[in-house]
Amino acid sequence: MSLAGPQPVSTNPLARLAADLRAERAARVPFPAGATGFSAARTHRALVDPLGLLLESYERFGPVFTLRLFHGRVVWMLGPEANHHMTVSHAADFSWREGHMGDLIPLLGDGLLTIDGEFHRRSRKIMLPAFHHERIGALHGLMTDEVDAAIASWRPGTDLDLYAWTRRLALRIALRALFGVDPERAAGRLDAAEQFERALGFWGRAYILQVLRGPATPWARMQRARRELDRLIFAEIRRRRTSGERGEDILSLLLDAADEEGNTLSEQHIRDEVMTLLFAGHDTTTSTVTFLFHELARAPEWADRAAAHAADLELCLDETLRLFPPAWVGPRRSLVDFEFAGQSVPAGAFVNYSSWASHRLPDVWDAPGAFDPQRFAPGRREQIPKGAYIPFGGGSRTCIGMRFGQQEIRTIARAILQRFEPQLEPGYELVIRQMPTIGPKHGLPLILRERASLSPGARVAA
Repeated sequence: MSLAGPQPVSTNPLARLAADLRAERAARVPFPAGATGFSAARTHRALVDPLGLLLESYERFGPVFTLRLFHGRVVWMLGPEANHHMTVSHAADFSWREGHMGDLIPLLGDGLLTIDGEFHRRSRKIMLPAFHHERIGALHGLMTDEVDAAIASWRPGTDLDLYAWTRRLALRIALRALFGVDPERAAGRLDAAEQFERALGFWGRAYILQVLRGPATPWARMQRARRELDRLIFAEIRRRRTSGERGEDILSLLLDAADEEGNTLSEQHIRDEVMTLLFAGHDTTTSTVTFLFHELARAPEWADRAAAHAADLELCLDETLRLFPPAWVGPRRSLVDFEFAGQSVPAGAFVNYSSWASHRLPDVWDAPGAFDPQRFAPGRREQIPKGAYIPFGGGSRTCIGMRFGQQEIRTIARAILQRFEPQLEPGYELVIRQMPTIGPKHGLPLILRERASLSPGARVAA
C-alpha cells in the first residue's frame, strides 16, 4: 500500500497571514530580544541584503534574536550551538511544513523538503537506497559524457555566462541521471528548462506580487509552468509502469521502492519527490559551480592546484560551500516553548537558522569573508566546532542528494579546469540574489584561457 500523505495546506495568502498573526498573539512566553517594530526598510533589506542584516543583528543581540519582517516576527538562531540544537539535538521540536519551507508546496508538493514527522521518516527510508554511494558512482560515466559534450565546442578565448551554461547542463544531467528522461525526447514535448525557470521565477518577485492571485499574476504563471512539468513527469511515470521499463535512474528505483512493511510511493508522491529532487539538485549544483569558479578566477593559484590535485579541488569545494551555501536558510516553526542562550522562544514562532550567516561569524571563523581552502586541510578541519559547518543541513534531514550533487560538481569542475584557466570579465562585481536558493543575480561572465598542459601524473583522477 502507498504511504498516506499529510493534510493539504492552504495557499490562500490572506488565510495564511491571519493564521500567522493568531499564532503570534497566542504566544505564552516572550519572543527573544531584537528589532520587533515594523520597518519597511528592514523588510526590504531582508530581501536584498539578508547576510548583512543577520550578521549585524548577531553582533547586536547575540546568537538568538527576533526581527519583524513583513507582517510578523521571525526568530533567528545563529552559530554552532544553534545549528546543532535545531538540526540534531532538538530537531523534533520544529516543523518544516509549517515554517516558510511550506511556501514551496505550491510547486514541489509533499516531497522531502516540505514534509515532517513519520511521513518524512518513512519516505526518506524508502528513497535512501536510490542514493547509495554505489548507485551514485555508477552515474559518473553519464555525467562525464554530458559535461564533455557541453564543452566540446569551447575554444581558448571563449567568453560565456557560466551560470546560464551550468543551469542548462545540470538540468540535462538531472533529467537523465535522476529520471531516465532523454532531454531531446523531453524537449519534443516541452522545454522543461524554460518551464522550470518560469516556475522558480515566482520566488524572485517582490513579496507583494507573490500574494496576488488572478490570470496575469506571477502565481498564475507559476501554476501554468507546474501543470506543464506535471504533464511530463506523470506521463513518464505512467509510461514506465505500463511498459515495465526500468533503468539505472532514480525514478526507476522509486517506482519499485518499498519499505519492510510493504509501503510504496503513490504516483503523486513520486511526482512530488521528482519535482523536489529536480529543484534541489538542479538549482544548488548550478549555484555551487558558479560560486566555485568565481572564487577560483580570483585565486588562480588555487585554480591551478584544483586542476592538478583531487584533494585541492575538494578543499576548494568545501570552502565554496562555506562562503556560499546554496540552501542558505533553514526555515522552521517551533512546536513547543523552549529556551536557548538565555532567551525564551514561544511555540508557534517562525524560527530560522542560516548556514550562510553561521559560516561567516567572526567569533567562529578567522577572516570569515576570505576564500581560504586550507581551513579544511587535515589538522585544521578537525578544529572546526561541531555545528559550525552545515552546507547540507544536519541530522535526519541532511540533504539526501548530497553525494549526487558533489559528484556532479566535481565532474564539471575537473573537465573545465583541466582544459581552461577561468578569468572574470573586467569590471564584473558579484551580486547575490535569493530565489529561494542563493545565486549570482547577473550570472557569471567568464573568459576561458587555454591551460598549460598538465603532466599525466598531475591530472585529477576521475
